[in-house]
Amino acid sequence: MNVIDPGLPPVYGLVNAAGRLIEADARLNELNARAGGEIGAPLAVPQLATLVRLVQRLRILVSRGIVAADGDDDVDMWVRAEPAGDDGVRLAITGWKLRQPWQPTTENGVRERDFVRSAANWLWETDSALRLTFLSADAGVRHGFDAPPLLGQPLTRLFILAEDSSGVFPILGALAMRQRFAEQPAKIRATGRPVLLSAAPRLDIEGNFAGFAGATQMMETAQPLAPIVPQTAELGLPAAFSTRLDKALRAPLGRIIANADSINAQSEGPLRQDYADYAADIATAGRHLLGLVDDLVDLQAIERPDFVVAAEPIDMADVARRAAGLLGVRAAAVKVRIDRPSVQESLPATGEFRRALQVLVNLIGNAVRYSPDDGMVWIRAERDGDFAAVVVADQGKGIAIEDQARIFDKFERIDATEPGGSGLGLYIARRLARAMGGDVTVDSAPGQGARFVFTLPYRAL
Repeated sequence: MNVIDPGLPPVYGLVNAAGRLIEADARLNELNARAGGEIGAPLAVPQLATLVRLVQRLRILVSRGIVAADGDDDVDMWVRAEPAGDDGVRLAITGWKLRQPWQPTTENGVRERDFVRSAANWLWETDSALRLTFLSADAGVRHGFDAPPLLGQPLTRLFILAEDSSGVFPILGALAMRQRFAEQPAKIRATGRPVLLSAAPRLDIEGNFAGFAGATQMMETAQPLAPIVPQTAELGLPAAFSTRLDKALRAPLGRIIANADSINAQSEGPLRQDYADYAADIATAGRHLLGLVDDLVDLQAIERPDFVVAAEPIDMADVARRAAGLLGVRAAAVKVRIDRPSVQESLPATGEFRRALQVLVNLIGNAVRYSPDDGMVWIRAERDGDFAAVVVADQGKGIAIEDQARIFDKFERIDATEPGGSGLGLYIARRLARAMGGDVTVDSAPGQGARFVFTLPYRAL
């Protein structure tokens, strides 16, 4: 088999809801045939089939580099998989080229640290935002947790991480430096079983961080983990974690996002469109991870026993206008209009301006995210007895009664398969509102949109 020039046009394919390859360019068709498949039959290339199932489950676009076996050779390719109609998945493959097949190392020191060593009980993978994309088939059944709902969720939904014996988190250094790590102490959140995590970074064809491929080693006896302070026990992270995470990741993520945006904008000259699109995916993933860092830092702050907010005079109508202005570009990009309070409106209240703005940016951002194309988000400022209230209403699919309390819990989202944040935003928003003497509540029903109300004590002029 000859090396295929990565500069050739992309290879396209279409897989239906049943996982059957129904359309394929010649190169994909030939690779699939050599793997034992054919048009109209299930996709026979395991790595592609796994990626298709992930996209069908999450219903989001996924771009990643994979290596597929082709006889005695390995084929290196970059696959862009996106949802198509009726649960199908459309594939666009670039960078298709041969590389030397993987051979196991013979260096004992490396083999002992290798995350695929025989001591590993089960495997997992994440994307660049540390969301789970793969779990060994029987891992949940054997070890007491429900695996399928965890796909697409942050790694910390599965594991409670802890410091090692030297007081550091091995995963943080590995994440910042794109290196492998070993013996990260943790517990399975659902059962409390102690484990050790190891992983190696996955890089895309341009050398950018694409996630971790990791392994879990079950510990038969409880290992001494660093104590977890009570106020962050549910999250499973000591108070120092957020500070270290912030310092370790903010600057590298900022550089990644800035460089990816520059590549996508082709500011240094023309670039193939598919590479520009990959850069946009990298920037999006970087922003998601940076948002998670921000949420974890905020979470650690609000759960400290000495957390306080300022009591200062603010204008809730003005705060609402500012929050809407910050989200104007995002709303325009998805064709959503924001109807904000007029500049003549005023609603005096008592609270902390920065925190009130944070709450409203979260509420309006959620409304924009879950609104349909050409939808409208309404923002109203009004007095409600002793409280000043800002109402944020959208035209989304609504929230069932049984889910309305759950969405304010940590890491909870109504539908984990939809694109979204970390599941911390509403929890933090409500905690901030209550710390200022107010609240955040929701009124909704399926098919009727959602109506969030943010209240603060009214301030008489």
